[in-house]
Amino acid sequence: MAFLSSPADIAIYGGSAGGGKTWALLMEPLRHIANANFGAVFFRRSTVQVRNEGGLWDESQKLYPSMGAVPKEHVLEWKFPSGASVSFAHLEHDKTVLNWQGSQIPLICFDELTHFSEKQFWYMVSRNRSMSGVRPYIRATCNPDADSWVAKFISWWINPETGLPIPERAGVLRWFIRVGDTIVWGDNPDDLASHTAPDADGAQKPIPPKSVTFVPAKLTDNRALMAADPGYLANLMALGTVERERLLGGNWNIRPAAGLLFQRGWCQVVEVAPAGVRWVRGWDLGATPKIEGNDPDGTAGTKLGKLPDGRYIVGHHVKAWLSPSGVESLIKNTAEQDGIGTEVSLPQDPGQAGKSQVTNLIKLLSGFTARATPESGDKVTRFSPFSAQAEAGNVLVLKGAWNEDWFSALEGFPEATHDDDADSTSRAFNALLSSSTYTLDGL
Repeated sequence: MAFLSSPADIAIYGGSAGGGKTWALLMEPLRHIANANFGAVFFRRSTVQVRNEGGLWDESQKLYPSMGAVPKEHVLEWKFPSGASVSFAHLEHDKTVLNWQGSQIPLICFDELTHFSEKQFWYMVSRNRSMSGVRPYIRATCNPDADSWVAKFISWWINPETGLPIPERAGVLRWFIRVGDTIVWGDNPDDLASHTAPDADGAQKPIPPKSVTFVPAKLTDNRALMAADPGYLANLMALGTVERERLLGGNWNIRPAAGLLFQRGWCQVVEVAPAGVRWVRGWDLGATPKIEGNDPDGTAGTKLGKLPDGRYIVGHHVKAWLSPSGVESLIKNTAEQDGIGTEVSLPQDPGQAGKSQVTNLIKLLSGFTARATPESGDKVTRFSPFSAQAEAGNVLVLKGAWNEDWFSALEGFPEATHDDDADSTSRAFNALLSSSTYTLDGL
């Protein structure tokens, strides 16, 4: 209600996951659907995100038909009986904003504002204009991201010490003008009256300020979701420290740092691997020998398995700095030591060189189950599922001479100079989750 009733030119609704942000955003245009000249555009960074199950288009189908709207799915648009429209679009690249050059959009809605670049946002602000009688305005939702430009934009509403929203500032309006790339803030419009620009007649006039506010969201605000899916809270609790603080705690300061994503104390070191383990060896590939004066990334391979009870075990780790032919020998020799019961997961770099490399490696591993896939997402995102399981106490480590180096490398991630060990570990873990075919060790 605080979000939907705000008079701000720009209102941002953000914080914890599950707070009802998408539904609040979808409800916003409904106040104008009797206006034949009204149009709203919802933006996600990609079309896939628009169409995802539970995303904007999916949820709009539960709401807009009851208002008499007719869908045009091929263009992702709803038409209401009056002629008013609500459409869904993407801004996948910065240059995509140029597709909207010349547009007049009375209401612009950004779902997950932190996914958009600052350049995209401010360009679309220039498209926020109206001849429909509706005062142009912008609404946006987001989850916390300490490294996003949004964190700086809404910093007045956030406690700098805790990273949490300041309750008494929730929904409070502030005013700003933007001169070039600089934002000048004021507690009221009069604070900005000294900033002027020439009007059509050349006379200096105060630049009209825009109002903005931030409304924090919490999972507990969404009683319907809490009642319908009580397990959702447990799902958020099971996230790693960083994502849990962001998506459940609504923390705008938390960011990946050494010791936050992995601690050796989370793991139990065991003498023997239990029976019935399903194994995957994940690799992160380097091909530069270490010589005096250089400090290249190495080739790292982590053997990780899943136990019948759902826990995981790290069975072995190897790292070396080798030439391309040395890397091939290391991977083949390690596969022979692991045995045919261990699947091999290789990263495929983009481009023809990457394809040729993995083609050669897979031929080299004839007789073993070997697969190559491109990396998806940034390194921290790929590592987070393993991090969450480790923090929950679900990861065992088989005692070995490699333990200390592996522990130290992961505890330093992502701030350490090298991330090969973390990358090979996350590759093994994620391949283990996605693989549908395994051979039990020893069978």
